[in-house]
Amino acid sequence: MLGTRPNLFTFVFVAVFFVTGVILISGSEALSQSAATVVAIANMRVGATPVDFKFARTGQGDLGQWTVVHDETSFGGRAIEQSSADRTDYRFPLAIFEPVVAKNIDVSIKFKPVAGNVDQAAGIAVRLLDGDNYYVARANALEDNVRFYRVVRGRREQIDGVNIRVTGNEWHSLGLKAVNDRFAIKFDGKTLFTTSDKTFAGAGKVGLWTKSDSVTRFDQIAIDVLE
Repeated sequence: MLGTRPNLFTFVFVAVFFVTGVILISGSEALSQSAATVVAIANMRVGATPVDFKFARTGQGDLGQWTVVHDETSFGGRAIEQSSADRTDYRFPLAIFEPVVAKNIDVSIKFKPVAGNVDQAAGIAVRLLDGDNYYVARANALEDNVRFYRVVRGRREQIDGVNIRVTGNEWHSLGLKAVNDRFAIKFDGKTLFTTSDKTFAGAGKVGLWTKSDSVTRFDQIAIDVLE
């Protein structure tokens, strides 16, 4: 009878992808970027650089120090942390997720601002071509705001934003959805604003972003490539 026996393929599929650096959630046997991707931070080794990321920096100063750390308050007991406290003001470390390249995309993260005297910021970069060209939605616990920028040839330009309370040393959610020239920015489960821009019209990568001396932790990174 249908539905009375477990599907062996399903068990094997789940087991294989649970132990890798990313989990692809898809109804198809074929692996493709049309599947939602969840970065499996809980499976990464504490003290190591995060799996499937490469690192860049917009501006000047230290490149950044990205490692997997133990955090009992995170979803799986581990988080990705940018720990370099270089106080260079125009400094934006990036951790670029290599497996996904897309134009239309919905990305969500959890972040915790841990420390920083100049800034306590966390962001999501999309349509990222390199360290000097991308869009970024970011929240800042010292400024109490969420902003959306384009970065063109290393120059950051604000497109939109709102003022809202961002508490330090607590987990928050941040989301960025890009569909053609329309963008929606979410914070703690609510859509804060939508806006439009046509600067980057093609596909790019996804990145984690911080600013200046921000020590920030990231968790529950989910990437959904849209049709």
